[in-house]
Amino acid sequence: MKFKAIFLDFYGTLVHEDDDIIPVICNRIHGNAEVECNSREIGSYWWREFSSIFKDSYGDSFQLQRDIGINSLSKTIETFKSDIVAEELIQIQFEHWIKPRLYPDTIPFLQAFESTPVYILSNIDSDDILKAIDYHKIRVTDIITSEDVKSYKPRSEMFYEALKRSNLKAGEVIHIGDSILSDVGGAQNLGISVVWLNRLNKSLPKGVSPDLICKDLNEVKTYLLNGFEEGSIVV
Repeated sequence: MKFKAIFLDFYGTLVHEDDDIIPVICNRIHGNAEVECNSREIGSYWWREFSSIFKDSYGDSFQLQRDIGINSLSKTIETFKSDIVAEELIQIQFEHWIKPRLYPDTIPFLQAFESTPVYILSNIDSDDILKAIDYHKIRVTDIITSEDVKSYKPRSEMFYEALKRSNLKAGEVIHIGDSILSDVGGAQNLGISVVWLNRLNKSLPKGVSPDLICKDLNEVKTYLLNGFEEGSIVV
Protein backbone atom coordinates (compact mmCIF):
# COMPACT_ATOMS: atom_id res chain seq x y z
CA MET A 1 0.00 0.00 0.00
CA LYS A 2 1.27 3.45 -0.92
CA PHE A 3 0.33 5.22 2.30
CA LYS A 4 2.28 4.76 5.53
CA ALA A 5 -0.61 5.74 7.83
CA ILE A 6 -4.37 6.19 7.74
CA PHE A 7 -6.15 9.14 9.34
CA LEU A 8 -9.83 8.56 10.13
CA ASP A 9 -12.73 10.76 11.09
CA PHE A 10 -15.01 9.18 13.73
CA TYR A 11 -18.67 10.29 13.74
CA GLY A 12 -20.23 9.68 10.33
CA THR A 13 -17.24 7.54 9.33
CA LEU A 14 -16.75 4.78 11.90
CA VAL A 15 -19.96 5.36 13.86
CA HIS A 16 -23.29 6.98 13.10
CA GLU A 17 -23.78 10.73 13.36
CA ASP A 18 -26.48 12.14 15.66
CA ASP A 19 -28.85 12.83 12.76
CA ASP A 20 -31.67 10.88 14.44
CA ILE A 21 -31.24 12.80 17.69
CA ILE A 22 -31.48 16.36 16.35
CA PRO A 23 -35.16 16.09 15.22
CA VAL A 24 -36.13 14.70 18.62
CA ILE A 25 -34.62 17.72 20.37
CA CYS A 26 -36.19 20.18 17.92
CA ASN A 27 -39.61 18.54 18.27
CA ARG A 28 -39.39 18.88 22.04
CA ILE A 29 -38.71 22.61 21.73
CA HIS A 30 -41.47 23.01 19.16
CA GLY A 31 -43.91 21.28 21.48
CA ASN A 32 -44.14 24.24 23.83
CA ALA A 33 -42.60 27.13 21.89
CA GLU A 34 -44.52 30.40 22.12
CA VAL A 35 -43.13 31.64 18.80
CA GLU A 36 -44.96 30.29 15.76
CA CYS A 37 -42.52 27.95 14.00
CA ASN A 38 -41.88 24.40 12.92
CA SER A 39 -39.21 21.91 13.94
CA ARG A 40 -37.22 22.48 10.76
CA GLU A 41 -36.91 26.20 11.50
CA ILE A 42 -35.75 25.40 15.01
CA GLY A 43 -33.14 22.98 13.70
CA SER A 44 -31.87 25.49 11.16
CA TYR A 45 -31.56 28.21 13.78
CA TRP A 46 -29.74 25.88 16.19
CA TRP A 47 -27.30 24.84 13.47
CA ARG A 48 -26.52 28.46 12.59
CA GLU A 49 -25.89 29.31 16.24
CA PHE A 50 -23.76 26.22 16.72
CA SER A 51 -21.75 26.86 13.54
CA SER A 52 -21.10 30.48 14.47
CA ILE A 53 -19.59 29.55 17.83
CA PHE A 54 -17.80 26.53 16.36
CA LYS A 55 -16.10 28.57 13.65
CA ASP A 56 -14.60 31.00 16.16
CA SER A 57 -13.60 28.34 18.67
CA TYR A 58 -9.82 27.93 18.59
CA GLY A 59 -6.79 28.89 20.61
CA ASP A 60 -7.61 31.04 23.61
CA SER A 61 -11.25 31.19 22.45
CA PHE A 62 -11.63 27.42 22.23
CA GLN A 63 -14.80 25.89 23.67
CA LEU A 64 -15.55 22.22 24.21
CA GLN A 65 -18.18 20.83 21.88
CA ARG A 66 -20.45 20.06 24.83
CA ASP A 67 -20.32 23.71 25.85
CA ILE A 68 -20.97 24.85 22.28
CA GLY A 69 -23.95 22.53 22.15
CA ILE A 70 -25.44 23.83 25.39
CA ASN A 71 -24.80 27.49 24.58
CA SER A 72 -26.23 27.29 21.07
CA LEU A 73 -29.24 25.26 22.22
CA SER A 74 -29.90 27.72 25.06
CA LYS A 75 -29.99 30.59 22.56
CA THR A 76 -32.32 28.58 20.34
CA ILE A 77 -34.70 27.81 23.20
CA GLU A 78 -34.68 31.48 24.23
CA THR A 79 -35.35 32.65 20.67
CA PHE A 80 -38.40 30.42 20.24
CA LYS A 81 -39.59 31.12 23.80
CA SER A 82 -39.70 27.60 25.14
CA ASP A 83 -39.33 26.76 28.83
CA ILE A 84 -37.23 23.63 28.29
CA VAL A 85 -33.85 23.54 30.03
CA ALA A 86 -31.04 23.14 27.50
CA GLU A 87 -28.72 21.28 29.86
CA GLU A 88 -31.41 18.64 30.42
CA LEU A 89 -32.68 18.36 26.85
CA ILE A 90 -29.25 17.96 25.28
CA GLN A 91 -28.40 14.93 27.40
CA ILE A 92 -29.89 12.62 24.76
CA GLN A 93 -27.34 13.97 22.29
CA PHE A 94 -24.51 13.58 24.77
CA GLU A 95 -25.59 10.00 25.40
CA HIS A 96 -25.36 9.30 21.68
CA TRP A 97 -21.83 10.71 21.56
CA ILE A 98 -20.56 8.17 24.09
CA LYS A 99 -22.65 5.24 22.80
CA PRO A 100 -23.02 5.80 19.04
CA ARG A 101 -24.14 3.04 16.70
CA LEU A 102 -21.25 1.32 14.98
CA TYR A 103 -21.24 0.86 11.22
CA PRO A 104 -20.95 -2.85 10.32
CA ASP A 105 -17.94 -2.26 8.07
CA THR A 106 -15.86 -0.47 10.74
CA ILE A 107 -14.27 -3.38 12.58
CA PRO A 108 -13.50 -5.37 9.40
CA PHE A 109 -11.85 -2.26 7.95
CA LEU A 110 -9.68 -1.72 11.02
CA GLN A 111 -8.76 -5.41 11.13
CA ALA A 112 -7.64 -5.26 7.49
CA PHE A 113 -5.11 -2.55 8.38
CA GLU A 114 -3.84 -3.85 11.70
CA SER A 115 -0.27 -3.57 10.45
CA THR A 116 -0.76 0.05 9.35
CA PRO A 117 -0.73 2.97 11.83
CA VAL A 118 -4.28 4.30 12.14
CA TYR A 119 -5.09 7.65 13.77
CA ILE A 120 -8.57 8.93 14.61
CA LEU A 121 -9.04 12.70 14.17
CA SER A 122 -12.31 13.91 15.67
CA ASN A 123 -14.10 17.20 16.31
CA ILE A 124 -15.28 16.03 19.71
CA ASP A 125 -14.34 16.31 23.38
CA SER A 126 -11.70 13.82 24.49
CA ASP A 127 -13.77 12.20 27.24
CA ASP A 128 -16.68 11.52 24.90
CA ILE A 129 -14.68 9.78 22.20
CA LEU A 130 -12.64 7.78 24.68
CA LYS A 131 -15.89 6.43 26.14
CA ALA A 132 -17.23 5.69 22.66
CA ILE A 133 -13.99 3.94 21.67
CA ASP A 134 -14.10 1.83 24.82
CA TYR A 135 -17.82 1.08 24.33
CA HIS A 136 -17.12 -0.49 20.93
CA LYS A 137 -13.66 -1.88 21.82
CA ILE A 138 -12.06 -0.07 18.88
CA ARG A 139 -8.29 -0.36 18.66
CA VAL A 140 -6.21 2.24 16.81
CA THR A 141 -2.71 3.68 17.05
CA ASP A 142 -3.75 7.02 18.51
CA ILE A 143 -6.68 9.41 18.92
CA ILE A 144 -6.48 13.18 18.37
CA THR A 145 -9.38 15.39 19.34
CA SER A 146 -10.30 19.03 19.01
CA GLU A 147 -9.75 19.34 22.74
CA ASP A 148 -6.16 18.14 22.32
CA VAL A 149 -5.25 20.88 19.84
CA LYS A 150 -7.78 23.55 20.90
CA SER A 151 -9.28 23.81 17.43
CA TYR A 152 -11.67 22.04 15.08
CA LYS A 153 -11.31 20.67 11.57
CA PRO A 154 -11.08 22.04 8.89
CA ARG A 155 -8.46 24.16 10.65
CA SER A 156 -4.99 22.68 10.26
CA GLU A 157 -3.99 22.09 13.89
CA MET A 158 -5.44 18.59 14.21
CA PHE A 159 -3.91 17.41 10.95
CA TYR A 160 -0.53 18.86 11.89
CA GLU A 161 -0.68 17.09 15.25
CA ALA A 162 -1.48 13.79 13.54
CA LEU A 163 1.47 14.24 11.17
CA LYS A 164 3.69 15.08 14.13
CA ARG A 165 2.64 12.02 16.12
CA SER A 166 2.98 9.72 13.13
CA ASN A 167 6.33 11.31 12.17
CA LEU A 168 5.16 11.38 8.56
CA LYS A 169 4.74 13.95 5.80
CA ALA A 170 1.44 14.98 4.21
CA GLY A 171 2.15 12.95 1.08
CA GLU A 172 2.69 9.77 3.10
CA VAL A 173 -0.79 9.56 4.68
CA ILE A 174 -4.42 9.42 3.60
CA HIS A 175 -7.41 10.85 5.44
CA ILE A 176 -10.91 9.31 5.34
CA GLY A 177 -14.00 11.22 6.41
CA ASP A 178 -17.62 12.05 5.60
CA SER A 179 -17.51 15.85 5.83
CA ILE A 180 -16.78 17.84 2.68
CA LEU A 181 -15.78 20.88 4.74
CA SER A 182 -14.01 19.39 7.75
CA ASP A 183 -12.43 16.29 6.23
CA VAL A 184 -12.01 16.87 2.51
CA GLY A 185 -11.28 20.58 2.76
CA GLY A 186 -9.18 20.31 5.90
CA ALA A 187 -6.97 17.51 4.61
CA GLN A 188 -6.50 18.88 1.11
CA ASN A 189 -5.47 22.27 2.49
CA LEU A 190 -2.36 20.53 3.81
CA GLY A 191 -1.74 18.40 0.74
CA ILE A 192 -3.07 15.21 2.35
CA SER A 193 -4.85 12.78 0.02
CA VAL A 194 -8.44 12.29 1.11
CA VAL A 195 -11.27 9.83 0.67
CA TRP A 196 -14.75 11.30 0.86
CA LEU A 197 -16.87 8.61 2.53
CA ASN A 198 -20.29 9.29 1.03
CA ARG A 199 -22.44 6.89 3.03
CA LEU A 200 -25.61 8.95 2.49
CA ASN A 201 -25.25 9.28 -1.29
CA LYS A 202 -25.00 13.06 -1.22
CA SER A 203 -24.25 15.16 -4.29
CA LEU A 204 -20.67 16.33 -4.67
CA PRO A 205 -20.59 20.13 -4.39
CA LYS A 206 -19.22 22.02 -7.37
CA GLY A 207 -15.53 22.83 -7.15
CA VAL A 208 -14.78 19.99 -4.71
CA SER A 209 -12.50 17.16 -5.86
CA PRO A 210 -11.73 14.47 -3.29
CA ASP A 211 -8.98 12.08 -4.33
CA LEU A 212 -11.39 9.19 -3.92
CA ILE A 213 -15.13 8.85 -3.33
CA CYS A 214 -16.51 5.69 -1.73
CA LYS A 215 -19.91 4.66 -0.46
CA ASP A 216 -18.59 2.65 2.52
CA LEU A 217 -15.42 1.42 4.20
CA ASN A 218 -15.53 -1.88 2.34
CA GLU A 219 -15.01 0.04 -0.88
CA VAL A 220 -12.25 2.13 0.69
CA LYS A 221 -10.54 -1.06 1.85
CA THR A 222 -10.62 -2.53 -1.65
CA TYR A 223 -9.02 0.51 -3.24
CA LEU A 224 -6.34 0.92 -0.60
CA LEU A 225 -5.35 -2.73 -0.63
CA ASN A 226 -5.24 -2.79 -4.43
CA GLY A 227 -3.06 0.30 -4.71
CA PHE A 228 -5.04 3.53 -4.88
CA GLU A 229 -3.49 6.02 -7.28
CA GLU A 230 -3.48 9.66 -6.24
CA GLY A 231 -5.77 11.84 -8.32
CA SER A 232 -8.26 9.13 -9.28
CA ILE A 233 -11.92 9.89 -8.63
CA VAL A 234 -14.27 7.05 -7.88
CA VAL A 235 -18.00 7.78 -7.57
